[in-house]
Amino acid sequence: MRDLIIVGSGCAGNTAAIYAARANLKPLVIAGHEPGGQLSLTTLVENFPGFPEGIDGPTLVENIKKQAEHFGAEYIHGTVVEADLSARPFRLKVDGEWHETRTLIIASGASARWLNLPNEQKLIGHGVSSCATCDGFFYRGKKIMVVGGGDSAMEEANFLTRFGEEVALVHRRDAFRCSKIMLERARKNPKIQFLTNTVVDDIYDAGQHIVNSVKLRNLKTDETWIRDVDGFFVAIGHIPNTKPFEGQIELDADGYIISKGGARTSVTGVFHAGDVQDRSYRQAITASGAGCMAAIEAERFLEAEGH
Repeated sequence: MRDLIIVGSGCAGNTAAIYAARANLKPLVIAGHEPGGQLSLTTLVENFPGFPEGIDGPTLVENIKKQAEHFGAEYIHGTVVEADLSARPFRLKVDGEWHETRTLIIASGASARWLNLPNEQKLIGHGVSSCATCDGFFYRGKKIMVVGGGDSAMEEANFLTRFGEEVALVHRRDAFRCSKIMLERARKNPKIQFLTNTVVDDIYDAGQHIVNSVKLRNLKTDETWIRDVDGFFVAIGHIPNTKPFEGQIELDADGYIISKGGARTSVTGVFHAGDVQDRSYRQAITASGAGCMAAIEAERFLEAEGH
């Protein structure tokens, strides 16, 4: 029987583990299907406080994990495939084995939706990104492309005009699902060029480990052409990793955990941290802050129960 299990090993889960371990809760961290979270897909992180020269994403998240282990947190590889939150102790099934816990922190994150292009995964962190706030700075004076038709695509395109000399916004239709105000804002920006009824067939050049061009195709004419691009941003949304908890904890229509104040969820003794609940900020520092909050709430909850 555990006092606390943490699901997820990104900034949120690892920071929760530091605080919980220092409170002598001996937390068990289930690494999840993307150990290290979104940071494991990035290269240089320049906006996490305390690193004047920046730090590689995988190094940062590994350092936070080591800090948690130093204070007694235990890590296991694996993914939660089934959960029973109907009564305490809560039960989690990880690769065929059940684990029981008095409290639970869900920090399983949200996975970026990708286009599933032949070279896309090979170039993540080498010119392909799903976060303009994280990576826009690296494309100062460069040619940038954004794919998407929702509010996040418009927001990212507008934000990236601060850095790029041009921003091409690619969308498969000529109608947009974004709000009217976001579309108008993007249309008024002289740096943004709209490429509608267009899809990306592939990204180059995986052989050189850098993005330098893309292959585009017009869906109405079937015409294809190559366009020079330095930075390629996919803005077609995220999928919160909450599948094992569906029907047991209150989620919104997109699957994000609905917060009940602080780090609390609809189930007493279950707490949330990071991108699994946060659809607005999605930054390493906000995820770490949320992990801290969740661990403190779990500690106070157990203390009130006399554990």
